[in-house]
Amino acid sequence: MNIVCDLPAAARRADHSGFPDPARDLGPTTDGAQEAVFAAGCFWCVEAVFERLDGVSEVISGYAGGNADSANYEAVCTGRTDHAEVVKIVYDPAVISYGALLKVLFAVAHDPTTLDRQGNDRGRQYRSAIFFHDEAERDVAAAYIAQLEAAKVFRSPIVTALVPLEKFFTAEVYHQNYAVRNPGQPYIAGVALPKVDKLEHKFADYVRK
Repeated sequence: MNIVCDLPAAARRADHSGFPDPARDLGPTTDGAQEAVFAAGCFWCVEAVFERLDGVSEVISGYAGGNADSANYEAVCTGRTDHAEVVKIVYDPAVISYGALLKVLFAVAHDPTTLDRQGNDRGRQYRSAIFFHDEAERDVAAAYIAQLEAAKVFRSPIVTALVPLEKFFTAEVYHQNYAVRNPGQPYIAGVALPKVDKLEHKFADYVRK
């Protein structure tokens, strides 16, 4: 069971490029590995970022927000399903917290101010969303969004939706670990790898050694 706790300023890490640590986070748990599900544009790019984090054991690309009948790449790419491209992140909360994952989501993985769009990728499947498992995750995410807005980290309002996770559907095998397997693919080289570079240079303390 997740619980929410407020972190004193002394317990937070230094800011990274204007991004504060969450003032509220999930408390310690004895439940072992936890999962987070985020939508932040093309799952190839998001997966590439989160799989580099210390404490993350697995990142799985998939779909969330729609039903089983349309949980396939061909259907989702039309933009006419309710699905978003998402990643499921399996992490050890003793090493990296849910709040730290949120910080990377907003600071590195995507632009949370563009509605149904990431760069040249347009459509509802590319929307920004946090699919929460319980009210504790929702509360931490909502508090961090409010914190970022109050700090005016972004010039435009954050449009990230908070949505209860009903079902995660694993994407096709060829999508998994895509960036690592295809580093020379133009989209990966031009979009995903710059995000990984940003993570490694500006958030080196989060990166697996």
